[in-house]
Parts: sequence; structure tokens; C-alpha cells
Amino acid sequence: MQNVAQAWLVYRLTESSFMLGLTAFVGLAPVLLFSLWGGVLADHVNRHKLLIIAYSAGLVQAVILGLLTLSGLIEAWHVLLLAALLGLIHAMEMPTRHSFLSDIVTREDLPNAIALNSSAFNIARFAGPFVAGVLIASIGEGPVFLLNALSFLAVIYNLNSMRLPPYVPVKTDGSALKKMRAGLAFTWNNKLIRSSLMFLSIFSIVGTSLTVLMPVFTTQTFQGGAEVLGLLLGSMGMGALAGALTLAYRSSHEHLHWQIGGAGMVAGCCLILFPLNTRMILAAPILALFGYCQTILAASTNTLIQSLVTDALRGRVMSVFSMVFIGFMPIGSLTSGLLADKIGVLYTVYMLGSISILAAIIFLLINRSWTTQ
Repeated sequence: MQNVAQAWLVYRLTESSFMLGLTAFVGLAPVLLFSLWGGVLADHVNRHKLLIIAYSAGLVQAVILGLLTLSGLIEAWHVLLLAALLGLIHAMEMPTRHSFLSDIVTREDLPNAIALNSSAFNIARFAGPFVAGVLIASIGEGPVFLLNALSFLAVIYNLNSMRLPPYVPVKTDGSALKKMRAGLAFTWNNKLIRSSLMFLSIFSIVGTSLTVLMPVFTTQTFQGGAEVLGLLLGSMGMGALAGALTLAYRSSHEHLHWQIGGAGMVAGCCLILFPLNTRMILAAPILALFGYCQTILAASTNTLIQSLVTDALRGRVMSVFSMVFIGFMPIGSLTSGLLADKIGVLYTVYMLGSISILAAIIFLLINRSWTTQ
């Protein structure tokens, strides 16, 4: 809900496609820059307590954003600054949350736990944009930010309610930089992990364009307001939820590379098809399919990595996943915003969709010999 309200607020204040891209960029760039350090923390401190600290900081950020908006003092630079702060919180929280799963489930159940975790996330992706669109239209962006602050209280309460075994500190030698290099070395030297992350990095750059530019499509193509924006993003979230549930119910985790490459190819086709129509009845299914493919690609890559990494390096390797999946998105956000201002939103989405298809084909050709991954 906050992401939708933040994008709508920036576009209302500036009416600039570039500012939409810039806001998304500064909100995600810290993940690219600092998530590796967050992974080192996740491997060497109490993950449970680290998550509580991260969500408490997120609560403060949401309260400040909400109060500034309600007071009428909000300016675009305020949103940029607070988005960057939330990005720093994500850089610590994301690798910790991914690796925390291994602390609360057995290794055998980890693939399904990853998919169920993705399901929970995508329930929010489905419901959040739709509810946000209705609330923004009726009461404005400020109350939406404060509702997000309340949601952090629920997460913190649930974390405090967990009863986990006593934390045993990890005793390791070497500097934080040396530990980070160890995680990077493991990631690079494993061909399967390296290849999947390289493709995910490309898709993260091109796949984010549709979300970033959605306010422009909402106003220019569909002649709508916040309610239409919520419906469009909600359709994408509904498809993402369906993808997560599909993976959660899978009993076999073989041939994941075909899932990863195929999802990237279909998602690229959706990017090309979406701007070709101006009717919601056609746009919604395309966005749902795009969201489905996004989840299949990301969750399959997550499952593949976590099945191959050792527990001692899990936080650091998952920080690379976070850096690639989320941290590369600001590059796509900034690029799509700049391209949209220069060549228009239609040609921007066409070009990025074509890149996704080409990258997927190359990925599948390179890895066609994998049979049981």
C-alpha cells in the first residue's frame, strides 16, 4: 500500500515520469549498495533480534512520511529521503528474512517454506494496491502511510511471540570484508547459482519498468485515477500470488532452470502485449500473467540457491540474491523513467520486453544440458 501511495504522491506533486523512476531508484539503490553487508550481519548476529530492529525502524519511517503528508508540508525531496531510509532498512532486513527461514523449518521443508513465504508476500501484493487505490481516492496518501506503520506493529508482535532455541553466537575469524568475499566467492564459483543470478539480474532491470510506469499508463492510456492504478497493480499481484501457490504445492523441484527461463520469456511477451490495448478487460489478464511469471522466476531462483548453499554462508549468499533481485531494480527504475521521457512509455516497454525474451532464450540455450536441477 505504501509503495502505491508513494508513487501516486510523487506523480501528483511533480507529474514527471523521471521522478517516478528516481523515487523507485533511491528506494532500492541501498539494497544494491549495502545488502552484502546485511548478509554478513545475518550470518553473525541473532537474526530474530535483527528483524525486530529492522521492522521497528520501518515503523518510524512510515510514521514520519504519514505525518508530513497529512500536515501538507510534504515535498518531493522528503519522499526521496525517506524512500532512501527505507531502502537501507531493506538492505539489512531482506537477507536476514530469507536466511531466517532456515532457523524455523527443517532443510527438507525449506523449498515449500520459501514458496509459502512468497505466497504471504504476494497476498499483500494482491490486496495492497487495490485497497490503496480506494483509500487514496477517498482519504488521501497520508492515512495509507500511517496504516503501513500500524502493520509493522503486527509483524513485531508476531516476532516477539516466537519461541526459538537460545541463540548460539557464531565464532569466526577475519574482517567483515573477508567474510563478505567468502560469500561472493561461493556464489561465483557455483556455476548453477551464478548463471541463475545473472539472468535474474537482467530480468530485475527490465521487469520493473511496468510497475514504475504504471501511473503513466493509468492516466494516459486508461484515463483513470488511483482506483484504476490499484486495479492494475492488484491484477499483477493476483497473478503473483497464483505463481507462489503453484510452487508451494509442487512436490518435485527438478528442472527449475526451465521454469526460470520460461517464466522470463513469457513475462517479456506480457511487457510487449500490455501497451497494445486500452481496455481493462484485456489489460488485467496480461498483468496477472506477468505477475505469475515474476514470482515463478524469483521464487524458483531462491529455491535453487537455498538448496545448494551451506548454512554457514546462507545469509551472505542470500544477500547476493537480494542485491540482484531487488538491488538491480533501481537501475531499471531510473532507466525506464529516463527512456519514457525521451522515447515515450510505449517504446520503452516494448524494448525492455524484447530484452527479457532474448535473455531468457540465451539462458535456456546455455543451460539446456541441465536435466535434474
